[in-house]
Amino acid sequence: MPDTLTVRDNRTGQTYEIPIVHGSIRATDLQQIRVSEEDLAGVVSYDPAFLNTASCISRITYVDGERGILLYRGYPIEELAEKSSFLETAYLLLHGELPTSEQYRDWTHEITMHTLVHENIKRFMDGFHHDAHPMAMLLSTVGALATFYPEATSIHDAEQRRSSIYRLIAKMPTLAALAYRHSKGFYYVRPDNDLGYAGNFLNMMFKMVEQKYHPVPEIERALDVLFILHADHEQNCSTNAMRSVGSSHPDPYSAAAAAIAALYGQHGGTDEAVLRMLERIGSTANIPDFIARVKAGEEELKGFGHVVYKKQDPRARVMRRMADQVFSVTEGHPLLDTALELEKIALEDEYFVSRGLHPTVDFYSGLIYQALDLPTEMFPILFAIPRTVGWLAQWEEMLLDKEQKIARPRQLYLGEQVRQYQRMSERVA
Repeated sequence: MPDTLTVRDNRTGQTYEIPIVHGSIRATDLQQIRVSEEDLAGVVSYDPAFLNTASCISRITYVDGERGILLYRGYPIEELAEKSSFLETAYLLLHGELPTSEQYRDWTHEITMHTLVHENIKRFMDGFHHDAHPMAMLLSTVGALATFYPEATSIHDAEQRRSSIYRLIAKMPTLAALAYRHSKGFYYVRPDNDLGYAGNFLNMMFKMVEQKYHPVPEIERALDVLFILHADHEQNCSTNAMRSVGSSHPDPYSAAAAAIAALYGQHGGTDEAVLRMLERIGSTANIPDFIARVKAGEEELKGFGHVVYKKQDPRARVMRRMADQVFSVTEGHPLLDTALELEKIALEDEYFVSRGLHPTVDFYSGLIYQALDLPTEMFPILFAIPRTVGWLAQWEEMLLDKEQKIARPRQLYLGEQVRQYQRMSERVA
């Protein structure tokens, strides 16, 4: 006998048996619960922000917040961060399996060959004001790519989808670097196809007068790992935006622009908030007073406690190691001692331990990015580059899912009912 949920409607005394499949019930099964025949809509579930609503079946990423687990296609994030590369992980997320050596060679070749952008994109970028936010520039230029590839609207053509995936993954670092250098007033640097994915991004960001840019291996590897950590994270705000907009079947560039817009807000700005918090604390001597204000509800401890993870964010452990690696080849960071002491206190203080407030992936990422001389406005862009892979994997999964339809949530209407129109001369203020 299949698992069921027995629901008794105390308004009518009627009992309903609703099937439970994979630990869930279908929201549409609630429509049969009605007060009368005229009640055509039936019962709907009310769930602001989808906190307990599954909008899709996915086989890409799994998060177990209670146990602090993050899996990409079944592989623990810690193992991928240690043994894999970003492009290999990208292949895994999109194809479901790790590539063979031949598949990986073809995959990296296709990505590398699509890193260049049309010269008109550079002119488009030149149209932005010098102090425009890099994330706003990225959002606009990714959307503009749709005008350069009109064939991308053929989303049900597997070959066109593949071309769009290559282009978006390859061009995102190029566009990000263009936005950065435009904001600095620097000349644009062309991609160097002799370099790897992360190394080429560093080249396009930081190359100046040298004939050949050689990325520092420790920094290149750290950035590659950071990209792995940020590649996907279940049905978060930006991924939900990608799926929701994608459900109306526009080209993937337009859907990706919507996802970038979602990331532009609080969803992608926590690492910057952590940095602002550490700057406000200033030094280890000021930490006790700051902690006291947090407990009094006068301050918020940024970078601790995740809406999903009840135990430590597994990405944070890897991020801590990457921070040490970056600081070993840079000048360190003036706020590093403050960050370490704050982490130590928060992990030992019963107030924070009892509330499960562990460091998240954002606690150290801002320190790493600033150690690389990146302005805080670039932090969400460094999130968007790798997350593009997750967005595309989720987008294609949604397109191939026969159960998916155009997103159209229900609402609970509590506004006015039918009213008679009055002429303006008859209205009373």
